[in-house]
Order: sequence, then C-alpha cells, then structure tokens
Amino acid sequence: MKGRAVLLVNLGSPDSTSVKDVRRYLNQFLMDPCVIDLPWPLRRFIVSAFVLPSRPAKSAEAYQSVWRPDGAPLKVLSQKLTDKVKQHTELPVSLAMRYANPSMEQEILKLAETDGVNEILLLPLYPHYAMSSVKTAIDEAKRIFGQHNLSPKLTVHPVFYNHPDYIDALVESARPSLAQDWDHLLFSYHGVPERHIRKDDPTGNHCLGPDCCNKPSEAHKTCYRHQVFETTKEFVNKAGIPDCKWSLAFQSRLGKAKWLSPAADQTIIELAQKGVKKLLVICPAFTVDCLETLEEIGIRAKEDFIAHGGEDLTLIPCLNDDERWAKTLAHWAEQ
Repeated sequence: MKGRAVLLVNLGSPDSTSVKDVRRYLNQFLMDPCVIDLPWPLRRFIVSAFVLPSRPAKSAEAYQSVWRPDGAPLKVLSQKLTDKVKQHTELPVSLAMRYANPSMEQEILKLAETDGVNEILLLPLYPHYAMSSVKTAIDEAKRIFGQHNLSPKLTVHPVFYNHPDYIDALVESARPSLAQDWDHLLFSYHGVPERHIRKDDPTGNHCLGPDCCNKPSEAHKTCYRHQVFETTKEFVNKAGIPDCKWSLAFQSRLGKAKWLSPAADQTIIELAQKGVKKLLVICPAFTVDCLETLEEIGIRAKEDFIAHGGEDLTLIPCLNDDERWAKTLAHWAEQ
C-alpha cells in the first residue's frame, strides 16, 4: 500500500449544457472504437453524418433537465464521492473522467508527479466489465503511461459486480425505497450491442449461446450480460425480493444494431399495461446518477409509465456518495 495513489474513473459529461459543448463531448465519446467498434472511416461517417447534426441539440435539452446549479450530476456526485473516500484513507485519491474533464491524462500525470507515489491504482467506477466502460478506461490509462513513459506501476482494480461489499452497499442504499409501498422492481442496466458481448468472449463460442450465462466458462470474466445477471441474483437474494416481484431490462440503445434485450423502455410500458401501478427502478450498472438514470428513467420513462396506466415510477438513487460505499472504496484501495 505504501506509495500507492488511487484514480477513480467515471464516464464523463459535457462541460456545460450548450450545444457546442455537448457536440464536443459526443464526438469524443462516440469516436472511441470501444464505443462504436467499427473501422475509423465508417465510424467517422456515422458520427458526422447521422449523430452530430441533430443529436447534440436533443442531448443538450436532456442535460438541461437534470443539470445542477454546481454542474453535471455525474461530475458533481462523483467528486462528492471522491471527497468522502479521501476521509477514509491516507492514500492520495483523485477523480478523472474517461471523456471531457477532468481528463484521465491530466489526473494521471498529477498523481505520477506526487512525491512518494510508485503505483497508481486505476479503479473504474463500473461494477461490470464492458468494452465501452472498463476496457476503454484501461486502454486509455495504458496509452498515457506509455506515451509519457511514467515510472509508477499501473494496477487495475477488478470489476466488482458480485463482490459482497458492493452488494451490501447497493442493497442497504436501496432499503429506504424498498421499504415504501410498491408493486414491482425493475433492474434497468445500460445496454450494449450483442457484438460487443461476442468480441469480449475469449472462447469465441460461449456467449449468447443457449443458457450461456448459467454454464461455467472463462468467458464470464469479461461477459457484461453474465455479470449483470449475477448482480441481480445477489441483490434479490440479499434483499429478499420474491421472483414474481422483479424483472430485468436494458436501456439506452443507440443505432440499429442488435442490442441486449429486453428493452427497458418497452418493458416499462408493458408493466404499466399489465396493471403494475407503483414501479421501482434501480440502475446498478451506474454507481453515480447521471443523464441515463435521472433523465432517461426518472423523467422520460416515468412519463411513459404513467401515460400507459401506471400511477408512479420511483427511481432508486445510485450509490452516489453513500457513506458505506465510500468506506468500501477506501478499503479496496488499501487492500
């Protein structure tokens, strides 16, 4: 532990809700080959021709609906979490975003120049492995270390989708919502294209086969789908949720490729049409509330649910700067 510094990494947000800043952010995000995993010329064409002309204005409006007086929810809440982690460890701890600011490059260089630091622990704030979250953060860290020939050692904290400490923190943070009157609990995970699942399969033939997530395999170490199923299973067991009271879906689909299913937006409508009146939604793929939780679920999905016969949709907050979660991260950093 001596000589170690810790870098917490989250996805990122635009610097403001202006269309210009949102366009810059979306361009950086979508041009990442771990996000749109197509050859550069095709990726550039898709982003420039089909995304950037219209999406920045729509996204800017969405960001405006959840923007806080002190900034983007993801950045503000991630910084609050970082500040709390610092209270529980003497290790240097910094926060970076994979896209936009504060950048991974500037924060890694600061930590590398800190007196006595000979190791930087990269701790992505994502419970589950995916190309578009964990892998891209690791790749960017390796690029920075190589480009600047940094002397500290780079280590990476493993994903924690089924770690007992994470499950405990997640369940305990959700208990106030679970203690209320509700009919159904929906686990809404960020979706990924099925081709990402196949690309992450080291066996080349396991993922997305019959009952694949329940068959032991080396592929599970990098299988997002398997890992979200495991998180859900551990949560419902720990919280004592009956099988008839919960379901699982995937949100935030982009483009026309085949993504993991069922889709959260359609599932929420179907639950309302089946008579569910009071719906709880939890988003365990995110440890910090962001546009995808606050606007996509907390505003748009809630409107759809009520429009199709539901009475109330309650978004269970992410872990954010929960005290138990901050202590857990500090403990992991020191192990």
